[in-house]
Amino acid sequence: MKLTRGIKFAIYSLLVFISLTTLAPFLWMVLASFKSLEEVDKLNPIPSVWHPRNYLEVFEQVQYARYYVNSIFVAAWVTLLSVFTSSMAAYAFSRLEWKGRNQVFQLYLATMMIPGVVTMIPNYVVMVELHLLDSFAGLIVPAAFSTFGTFMLRQFMIGLPMALDESATIDGATPWQVYWDVVMPLARPGLITLAIFTFMGNYGSFFWPLIIIKSEHLRTLPIGILYFDSIYGRQTNLLMAASVMAVLPPALVFIVLQRHIVKGIQLGAVKG
Repeated sequence: MKLTRGIKFAIYSLLVFISLTTLAPFLWMVLASFKSLEEVDKLNPIPSVWHPRNYLEVFEQVQYARYYVNSIFVAAWVTLLSVFTSSMAAYAFSRLEWKGRNQVFQLYLATMMIPGVVTMIPNYVVMVELHLLDSFAGLIVPAAFSTFGTFMLRQFMIGLPMALDESATIDGATPWQVYWDVVMPLARPGLITLAIFTFMGNYGSFFWPLIIIKSEHLRTLPIGILYFDSIYGRQTNLLMAASVMAVLPPALVFIVLQRHIVKGIQLGAVKG
């Protein structure tokens, strides 16, 4: 059905309105980061006097650069390990034939229905027993295994022709060589998509770092920013400045790599 000009205008107007509504909190955050503490709670959206020094004060009051490095370091390692472990599990569930494979995979998927807060205490006990409290390893290891990542990559790998595995096996390739040299290159769009999702999700992780980390030099951004909203008072303008700088890495990752996200999801959906 051909849409009239009036219907198109109404649709576009609705989409613009929804976009502006979505962007409104972000725009308020950016503008509030340039306000003084006295003005930040007022209704006027534009600062009467701009205070770019708020961004410098963030670094002066806390070890913000250290928090930045910690967040990127932890998120990068979690992403690398999660993609690696998920791809190996997905290969086993999609390309290898073994007894009870489908039943084990269904049980594996059932863990996705368990809320994260339920497994938080068992994970904490395990970290205590392994003496990994208050360490980067305690932040990285529990997040290095992803049921969602395994499911996503399995659906992607199922669509790859099995003839490729058979040809490589006939030529003398081992299962590891088939996985690394044949399947992994072909699954690159799915791997990139999972890497983006994992990085963005772990970069903003809050509850687990709050529980596991005690030392200030190990804090990540979400925990470090809490300094500006404590029992000693709330510095909303500095809190907003710190938040603006904190959202830049995931925003840039999404903007630069959004083409790969769309491609990976589309290929996984068609092949799965």
